[in-house]
Amino acid sequence: MSTMAPFQASSSEADPEAVLRWAFASFPRLVIVASFQAESSVLIDMASRIRSDVAVLTLDTGRLPQETHDMIDRVRDRYAIEVQVVAPDPEEVRQMVALNGTNLFYQSAELRRLCCGVRKSRPLERAIAGYDAWVTGLRRSQMETRSQTPIVAADPGHDGITKIAPLASWSEEQVWEYIRERNVPYHSLYDSGYTSIGCAPCTRATRAGEDARAGRWWWEHGEVKECGLHWTKP
Repeated sequence: MSTMAPFQASSSEADPEAVLRWAFASFPRLVIVASFQAESSVLIDMASRIRSDVAVLTLDTGRLPQETHDMIDRVRDRYAIEVQVVAPDPEEVRQMVALNGTNLFYQSAELRRLCCGVRKSRPLERAIAGYDAWVTGLRRSQMETRSQTPIVAADPGHDGITKIAPLASWSEEQVWEYIRERNVPYHSLYDSGYTSIGCAPCTRATRAGEDARAGRWWWEHGEVKECGLHWTKP
């Protein structure tokens, strides 16, 4: 673990590029965990402008839309970087499906969280175990459960390694302004009305007036629209 001085921000408006520069200087083993939504596009572009050897990791749940796989290839080609694609444990998936069915997430919120745990949370836990810090595209304005997201903090869910959210204070408009100004590649499903993108069976395009996360697990009512990577049900 690095012994560099901790990140100091005089306000919640820390410049994301400055945060990334500090992170690269402070942590020899740093990885960007990308969902390949718009925030991931911004972070990978920023990081690639800082250095060429950017480590990027993504979770292939086994239920991703083809457009996400296409986006991964576009990023590889654009930035000439390796993207580490992490899959869930096949035996865990087999047991889960044998007991609950392929589309268990439609049955209850509890089973949906089980599926997210097997396909997302546990693979991420295993994948980042060897890193000093990980970078995420979380923004405070995305939803209430993320409204207090710190820019830099220890991650108790992953053995206390440092979790860094350079875009925490950014708005959605700032994200898309960055993408447009620099012609950054972005996920094609945004052009089909999607405002949040996850697994294919669990994501749909949003309708006019709906919340940005309304297309995630839309059949659930009164449940938090989180998969468990960044929030755990109390």
